[in-house]
Amino acid sequence: MIMEQVQLKADVLSLLEDKIKLIKKGEEAIYLVGPIKLPVNLYGETIEFKWYSWLKTEHVTEDFQQVIQHLSSAKLAEFQQSSVLVYGDFEYGDDALIRMHSICHTGDIFGSKRCDCGFQLRQSMKMIVEHGAGALFYLANHEGRGIGLFSKAMAYILQENGYDTVEANEGLGFADDTRNYDDAIEVLKALRSKPVTLITNNPKKLKALKNAGAPLSGRTPLWGDVSEYNEKYLKTKVNKSGHLE
Repeated sequence: MIMEQVQLKADVLSLLEDKIKLIKKGEEAIYLVGPIKLPVNLYGETIEFKWYSWLKTEHVTEDFQQVIQHLSSAKLAEFQQSSVLVYGDFEYGDDALIRMHSICHTGDIFGSKRCDCGFQLRQSMKMIVEHGAGALFYLANHEGRGIGLFSKAMAYILQENGYDTVEANEGLGFADDTRNYDDAIEVLKALRSKPVTLITNNPKKLKALKNAGAPLSGRTPLWGDVSEYNEKYLKTKVNKSGHLE
């Protein structure tokens, strides 16, 4: 039995170690796993993407056997890890689109009309496919512009009582937008060195990429899915958060 367990670990390591990349960030590490084939149903058509996921940790090692052995005791299911959905020759192609998409539990999963996040998620994937190459970075720690799902629920209650999005976040003691893109930019640099065009209306995302020295060639906007449910939300994005039209 012991020999079988040792052999199993060796088999697991041989299959996984070439798919793990270490990105050193100061005294911390980002472990990037992939690419993995991921067929996706996008507007009724099956599109094959390449999927990556990453994990940030203070445990820095190039011994990937240690990384794998620690997985079962790390309780990672209690935390959300971010990921990247890549299409086409993103790594080496001359022209590529990217989207830095903040997780929205209500919009992305349930299809909530209180925001435009679900629409932006699907539409940016469609834009990337039509463009021919690109990547969607799905940022798991960005819920509610960085305040978390539980706080977002309370912010929604405030919004139902007259607060706008910014006022609700600030009323709970948060800044309007606490999102950080540093780790995603490190992963972007590890995957691609050529310039990218960012799909966004948010100048803060543009500034974050420029300040980090990310290869950026421009911006393309993403608007749509305006309804009676999110009209105030979208106007607040422009009038108070500085989003571009």
